[in-house]
Amino acid sequence: MVSRAPRSHFPKPPLDGLRKRLKESRDSGHQQRGAFIRESFRLPRLAAREKAREWFEQYPKAAYWTEIESWYERPGDIIEFTMRRLPNAD
Repeated sequence: MVSRAPRSHFPKPPLDGLRKRLKESRDSGHQQRGAFIRESFRLPRLAAREKAREWFEQYPKAAYWTEIESWYERPGDIIEFTMRRLPNAD
C-alpha cells in the first residue's frame, strides 16, 4: 500500500507575475540578486580584458563597488567571467 500526502485545500497561487519578472530579467541580460547587478561574459582573453576595463571605466570601483566576481579559464583561451556592480552611485 502506497501512502500519499494529504491534498491541500488551498488553491495554488497564480505564477503569471513571477513568470513575467523572470522573463524581463532574462531579456535584459542583467541579473540582480540583492543590491548588486551582475553580467556574465564568455570571451577570448583579450576581449575579456577589454570588457572588464570598459566596466571599470563606466562604473568606477570607488562609486559602484565594481568587481570581477568570478572567472574561469575555458579551453581555447576563452575566459568566462561575471562582473558585479551596484545599480547606482551614492
